[in-house]
Amino acid sequence: MTRAETPKRSMRSENANQHEDTLKRLRGLCLAFPETTERLSHGEPTWFIRDKKTFVTYSNHHHDERLAFWCAAPSGTQDLLVAGAPDQFFVPPYVGHRGWLGVYLDVPLDWEEIAGLLKDAFQTVAPRKLAAQLDAQEA
Repeated sequence: MTRAETPKRSMRSENANQHEDTLKRLRGLCLAFPETTERLSHGEPTWFIRDKKTFVTYSNHHHDERLAFWCAAPSGTQDLLVAGAPDQFFVPPYVGHRGWLGVYLDVPLDWEEIAGLLKDAFQTVAPRKLAAQLDAQEA
């Protein structure tokens, strides 16, 4: 092993730790919603409502080298955010045509904004009574 190899390993380890911390924070936000579960889907951590309907999926280098998540979004949100901040948001493959939003996690993050996007995703997919339950909890 040469000295030149050591920093690369440290960088990889640092990136892996950062990715794990980001996933842990995302997981905590998603699992805070009522009747939410997590399991792997297509090899990525994915969050479901009532163990059936997906509302968020983690994307660790899916189709490119970017760390991100994909989430359901209210009508018009995808167009607005992608056009306004393409360095933070994108149209994800497979589900983008349904209005889902891709959110990069390898850029400076505003976790309050992410929490709001996750709440919107939950409320977009959740049955009305469950979405109303979330609003009642916050009141």
